Amino acid sequence: MPSCGCHSKMQLTGILVNLGICFRGKGFMVTPQQISAGADSVMVLSAAKWHLLRRSVTWGRILLRHESIYPPSSGFEEEEIREKLLAFPGGSVDLVKQDSGIAVLTVNNPSRMNAFSGSMMVELEERVGQLEGWMEGKGLVVQGAAGTFCSGSDLNAVRAISSPQDGVKMCMFMQNTLTRLLRLPLFSVALVEGRALGGGAELTTACDFRLMSPGSVIQFVHKHMGLVPGWGGATRLVGIVGSQNALRMLGGSLKVDPEMGLQTGLADGVLEGSPAEACAFLQAERWLTCYTQGPAPVIRAIKKVVMSGRELPLEASLRAERDVFGTLWGGPANLQVLASKTKHK
Repeated sequence: MPSCGCHSKMQLTGILVNLGICFRGKGFMVTPQQISAGADSVMVLSAAKWHLLRRSVTWGRILLRHESIYPPSSGFEEEEIREKLLAFPGGSVDLVKQDSGIAVLTVNNPSRMNAFSGSMMVELEERVGQLEGWMEGKGLVVQGAAGTFCSGSDLNAVRAISSPQDGVKMCMFMQNTLTRLLRLPLFSVALVEGRALGGGAELTTACDFRLMSPGSVIQFVHKHMGLVPGWGGATRLVGIVGSQNALRMLGGSLKVDPEMGLQTGLADGVLEGSPAEACAFLQAERWLTCYTQGPAPVIRAIKKVVMSGRELPLEASLRAERDVFGTLWGGPANLQVLASKTKHK
């Protein structure tokens, strides 16, 4: 029976071999093969810690500065894919910033069940960029026009971008956009009316919360298209509902209605009464306001520390939380509360 140290080394070796990782430290490099051959486990673990620390710092910068998840070294040429996507026009992605600090993002292509054309994918990225620079913002409602959410990609654009190379570039573009959407320092909610299919289902997972209207459906139909989610939806879905439920939803292409949404955790609430568009939006806005009341810097800071806790390793998350805390301590909101509250006795 192997010793504890040997067992740990065997586990680490398996992980590294599967990931294809080698660690470089000052004056040394350790590969999975060297571990198997008997490289010193302490040095390996130190190298691993150094490697993860460096990645943690990078992740922290990406989270706080809205940087692309794909660096130039990955081969991701954003302008190239933007030009290709703009060749397929149709529909729009509309953004309204309200004085309340809650913005409304509307996927607007009713003639195609709000499917994303190529130009709409580019517009979505541009709208996310506008929201990243909106310092007064606190919340965001993402909805579809004309009483339905979104049916994914427009098949005209999909057929034209049919080569594996172009498909991967489109995938990277949308992964980047939806990751930035999720990381916005705003509390976001997807207002799901009608159907959210395929890429539309993936879009719902790029929001912090999902509210479903009576009769609505979220369905990951990718299997029927001979695909898997490519816009980051599978990764986010596992984080929301767990791997078992994600397997069922993806493998069974399940039609998730409001009841199943609540049971699995995919839905955070169900709207009341008739699914009239105006009524549904007002309910969603009222629901979101419960969490966005207060000064914008405080609400935005809450979202930042939660995102850090969700995406960063412990030590990096603690450092990020410390930095965000430092921006509020002694700030206007903090001082106002201190001036108006008597000390607890």
